[in-house]
Amino acid sequence: MEAKDLVKKWVDLFNEGNAEKIAELYHTDAVNHQVANDVVVGKSNILEMFKNEFAAAEMVCIVENIFEDGQWAILEWKDPLGLRGCGFFLVEDGKIKMQRGYWDKLSFLRMHHLPIPRD
Repeated sequence: MEAKDLVKKWVDLFNEGNAEKIAELYHTDAVNHQVANDVVVGKSNILEMFKNEFAAAEMVCIVENIFEDGQWAILEWKDPLGLRGCGFFLVEDGKIKMQRGYWDKLSFLRMHHLPIPRD
């Protein structure tokens, strides 16, 4: 599967809130670094991350653009509440090897009425 097609599938599963299916898109030793959070290493930890995130807030990813450059796909997204961000996906052998995302965590927490860390 090409990088762009895999990211389209990722978006569909993300919007379903299906942590198990989305985790299957990752390599066993994949890395997910949402730069506002700690780095998450390994498919099982990525699964737990998605379970926790989907339980904490209803999230919707609306694709604005998906660009592809070889093994890389870049997702530019927004959500219905006005949050915007982008994600970079390195795809190897049809699975996500590395993902990095940029978005405003403080705005996300406020929009979803979640606690704001004080440290």
